[in-house]
Amino acid sequence: DEAKGRWYGGRNFHFGIREHEMTAILNGLALSKLRPYGSGFLIFSDYARGGIRLGAIMEIPTIHIFTHDSIGVGEDGPTHQPVEQLASLRAIPGLLVFRPGDANECAESWRFIMRLKHEPAVLILSRQALPTLDRTRYASAEGTHRGGYVLADSAGDGAQPEVILMATGSEVGLCVEAHEKLVADGIKARVVSIPSWEVFEHQPDDYKESVIPSSVRARVAVEQAARFGWQRYTTNNDQIIGMKTFGASAPLKELTKKFGFTVENVVETAKREIEKNRVQP
Repeated sequence: DEAKGRWYGGRNFHFGIREHEMTAILNGLALSKLRPYGSGFLIFSDYARGGIRLGAIMEIPTIHIFTHDSIGVGEDGPTHQPVEQLASLRAIPGLLVFRPGDANECAESWRFIMRLKHEPAVLILSRQALPTLDRTRYASAEGTHRGGYVLADSAGDGAQPEVILMATGSEVGLCVEAHEKLVADGIKARVVSIPSWEVFEHQPDDYKESVIPSSVRARVAVEQAARFGWQRYTTNNDQIIGMKTFGASAPLKELTKKFGFTVENVVETAKREIEKNRVQP
């Protein structure tokens, strides 16, 4: 209604608090020549789940963007801090879930998603700003196209690392910091970023083995979400630093300390796993 100063044209639909309707409409648009995407908070993906699931059944390339992906929501508290949502989305057959660790992985995720023809995709992002990793020191983010890749490795010359640190999203940077401390202590450590489990699982076995060698039993997985699912990449639950409960209302720095998402805890867990596996036959 231009007379009243309202304009409802353009490329954006203002859906309001209507996640289910938004997703259903996006699926309809995806049946045309348009490439639709919608966005909201990850905690509210539960309301959109029916549409996301139907899009996977229909094999249409709808794009869903969900932000505020963890306890990083902070003072909003456990009602708005996702815990089980990430595992729930990964459980939907045919849905590709991406949780990039920095701006470069985000860009590469977009490049991958835009080539999809029959798979819906979810791009999961943080509320808080994340550091952009120096790719002159660490591996290229093009590894995102394989779902998971070796980001940092101090072993060198094809040698096996003593411990593998694995993470997605905001915890990738945390593992990189822990890696540097382990290296300073003379420990051969590797950091593996796995922005998309689904894409990584579709890689050849020899590639997956080169990234996460079965011979390296000391591993640590770090993700600010339910631990469910990480068992495929770890050898025991003690290796998983994740959420065992709902979150809490507090500043992010207090929450990361409360739930163990600190460099000190990652380093301590890594050293414990190295020692544990040294005494195993």
